[in-house]
Amino acid sequence: MSVVRASAIDANQFRDRLGHYASGITVIGGLAGDEPAGFTCQSFSSVSLAPPLVSFCAMRSSTSWPRIRPGGRFSVNVLAEGQQHVSQGFARSGGPKWASVDWRLSPGGNPLIERSLMWLDCEVFAEHEAGDHHIVIGEVKHMSAADWHEGGAPLLYFRGVYHHLRQRMTEEAAR
Repeated sequence: MSVVRASAIDANQFRDRLGHYASGITVIGGLAGDEPAGFTCQSFSSVSLAPPLVSFCAMRSSTSWPRIRPGGRFSVNVLAEGQQHVSQGFARSGGPKWASVDWRLSPGGNPLIERSLMWLDCEVFAEHEAGDHHIVIGEVKHMSAADWHEGGAPLLYFRGVYHHLRQRMTEEAAR
């Protein structure tokens, strides 16, 4: 078995290996003054049930997170299949990202993407620097109702390509 030692790990090879872990796709959103800001994020995760905490990682070079951070709050929009274009639009730096999507404000004043699979409205609980990223922990203050996007399937990312669960869900429903 071939092993790569930590001192010899190349960043591109490391990213390639991590691509073998399938993840959902989210858009982290917030307000920068009166303007919505946001970015595509794969590193979303649940942290705690009591209190309800979630986390995501933002690159230190991000231009969106520094615009959202001062407000002390953010939304997490879990993208549904069919929203690949949304993911791609928010992955770009700069530009009018929100102009191409239907959105509205959450109860906490954060932008919510219509037709997302579900959403969370959070306040920043903690933030930690970790290498070339910030680890942001948010306390969930509001969330979408169970029927927000009933019957939807998530948009997934695996080995650099978008994937869908439609076939698997159809097979399970037929049982």
